[in-house]
Amino acid sequence: MTQTADAVPFESPVAVRAAIDAMATRFEILVYGTHPPALRAAAEEALAEVRRLESRLSFYRPDSEIARLNQRGGTEPVRILPEVWTLLERAVALGRATDGAFDITVAPLLEAWGFAGGTGHRPDPETLHSARNRVGLQYLRFDRLTWSVSFEKPGMRVDLGGIGKGYAIEQAVEILRDAGVTSALIHGGTSTAYGLGAPPEAEAWQVAIEPPPELRRPDAPPLAVVSLRDRALSVSAVWGRAFTDAEGLHGHVIDPRTGQPVSRAVLAAVVTRSPTEADALSTALLVLGAEGLNLLARQWPDLQALVLGRCAGQWHVQTRGLTPHPAYTTTGPKT
Repeated sequence: MTQTADAVPFESPVAVRAAIDAMATRFEILVYGTHPPALRAAAEEALAEVRRLESRLSFYRPDSEIARLNQRGGTEPVRILPEVWTLLERAVALGRATDGAFDITVAPLLEAWGFAGGTGHRPDPETLHSARNRVGLQYLRFDRLTWSVSFEKPGMRVDLGGIGKGYAIEQAVEILRDAGVTSALIHGGTSTAYGLGAPPEAEAWQVAIEPPPELRRPDAPPLAVVSLRDRALSVSAVWGRAFTDAEGLHGHVIDPRTGQPVSRAVLAAVVTRSPTEADALSTALLVLGAEGLNLLARQWPDLQALVLGRCAGQWHVQTRGLTPHPAYTTTGPKT
């Protein structure tokens, strides 16, 4: 983190940085202002909120609200914190709005494919069939009177990995705003970022969407550069946790409707006002492929999006409201 010796406000904006490791990624905040001690305090409070939410939302921590629900939800209603209950309900609404492409009950499929804490493997047909039978938003039961959730089918699990980082960033941004911060960039790894206001002497934060690993040469341009001013960017891709077999590359994002790794796209990026929604919608768009652009645009008119696909060795980009680099077109570069 940037340190300054003088607590007296500066005449010109200065930068303060802070970072933590949480939710299996690196969260970083860059804030600008004229009073470094206040900026530092705000950044640290915002990151403490990320850490707090990790303890509530983690799929893997045995003491989290989500772990408690997954352990007991198939046998009895589980009372959980209203904050987590509300996020689960919001996630279900996003799932229904995306025709089931985003589904927090996908956890049994992630486990079947070996992506729940692993690098993946192909499941046998019986395991896959069993997992598919335990996936579906329609099997979640909510009771607002008791703030409880239950599963209609034993063995169901929920996983907020496709929305948790966005929600954490959304809550962190509110803390920054409440502290009077007007210029900040916060991101969780390479997946989700939010630009609060703009940096000094600029109209917006400029954030690049990186190309696939096989196209990342020293002179390779980004897929696109996105302007963020009080908006969020989320990117979902098939690389990272993945395995290859005779049928090709299989990434960790599973289509909850088919039980298979996504195949319609290799990367999807979404820009919208809410980091929570952007996080979920980029996952949904990766599942839906380019056909999902119109579906999402009808419900989020201000949405900007990009989908990268590959067919017969050719890369192709389709967008809504974003301009890809000229090097990437519908008949983009071969590799």
